[in-house]
Amino acid sequence: MRVLSGIQPTGRFHWGNYFGAIKQYIDLQDNDQAFYFIADLHALTTIRDAEQLRQNTLDAALDLLALGLDPKQATLFRQSDIPEVTSLTWILMTITQMSLLEKCHAYKDKKAKGIAADAGLFTYPVLMAADILLYDSDLVPVGQDQIQHIEVTRDLAQRFNMLFGETLTLPNSRTLDTSAKVPGTDGEKMSKSYGNVIEIFETPKKQRKKVMSIKTDSAALEDPKDPDNCAVFALYQLFADETQQAELAARYRAGGMGYGEAKQAVHDAALEYFGEARERREQLAADLDTVHDILAEGARKAREKGKEVLERVQSACGLGTSHLSK
Repeated sequence: MRVLSGIQPTGRFHWGNYFGAIKQYIDLQDNDQAFYFIADLHALTTIRDAEQLRQNTLDAALDLLALGLDPKQATLFRQSDIPEVTSLTWILMTITQMSLLEKCHAYKDKKAKGIAADAGLFTYPVLMAADILLYDSDLVPVGQDQIQHIEVTRDLAQRFNMLFGETLTLPNSRTLDTSAKVPGTDGEKMSKSYGNVIEIFETPKKQRKKVMSIKTDSAALEDPKDPDNCAVFALYQLFADETQQAELAARYRAGGMGYGEAKQAVHDAALEYFGEARERREQLAADLDTVHDILAEGARKAREKGKEVLERVQSACGLGTSHLSK
């Protein structure tokens, strides 16, 4: 089965990105043919600074490779390196009903808040559909909030197939396991939009400062504390094994331990957990030619498959000259 996923380079990846999605993407590369792309075309809907977008895209590649994406198993590429995706997007646009896009969450949310939505945001689901359909993707791992986009993709593929014959592969979604809560420094869901994130590869000093700022209740040092209702302990669970979790939970309940000590345990556990990845990232950052080569080879493989699918689509709907009478 071919697995496909894209991730926007809108900023440095944080703990929520990793445990909510990236870790599971990387786990899927072991048993499936995986295509992973950095969605720089999608990012144009929010980033208006060229140098920032270029740097974010490079950082995304470095982070993914450092965290365990293996270019020998998975194909990693920049979305904008595949011109076939924009060609397929236009073809799909010609069969996309306005009413379908008006129902999509991102557009509806902005409209409800009175925020002007540009055409890029409005047609975002069509580009996403092209991303998926261009590679005959079988499985697309997504969060709960992205399931609608897979449904739109299936709708467009079915409509194209109905109009022009069986041409496009209908993908299935795989809902990511987000049961591991990743709270931010304010106790809410970790998200760049909330300004409460802890980045995976920020300096240990910055990481510790953020961890020590995590909001907790006002229990005194000597008081027993509830690990099941504590953002600090929830983060510790992400990095620690069951024995370590049980030990810290017992100390919470016994009293005599302040939250500062628990926060320090989170900081130490996170540094150890991402230690090898941090070293790999430093090595990759010192050898950017290798990173660019990986992206170029990924683009070559992706275009090889993308051209095959696009030619199939073009032939089905009457574009090109392959069936003209000679």
